[in-house]
Amino acid sequence: QVQLAESGGGLVQAGGSLRLSCAASGRTISRYIMAWFRQAPGKERDFVAAMSPSGGNTYYVDSVKGRFTISRDNAKNTVYQQMNSLKPEDTAVYYCAADLTLYQEKVATTISEYDYWGQGTQVTVSS
Repeated sequence: QVQLAESGGGLVQAGGSLRLSCAASGRTISRYIMAWFRQAPGKERDFVAAMSPSGGNTYYVDSVKGRFTISRDNAKNTVYQQMNSLKPEDTAVYYCAADLTLYQEKVATTISEYDYWGQGTQVTVSS
């Protein structure tokens, strides 16, 4: 079992930045694809970004490319998401997710592929 705990959310003005963290416990994340999803009020949970276990592959939804950066520190068992140039449409609860895999370069983008989820952290971007 992997337990995930997000932190770093908050209220920020449009154009600002936030850095989300996801601390994992229970098992090392070195064999897990790690990802961020988000869910805006009244909407479905959507994929944002993912990183392969090795850190060599990343994938982003088009709307955040060039603004968000996912990273991981396997030694610290922590995943990060740096979010720059934030927009009001980025307002959502952000969830960290983990998917156990045998493949060090694999990424995954669908909710059903992820086995473990955090409780989420609220990000609110004011205009």
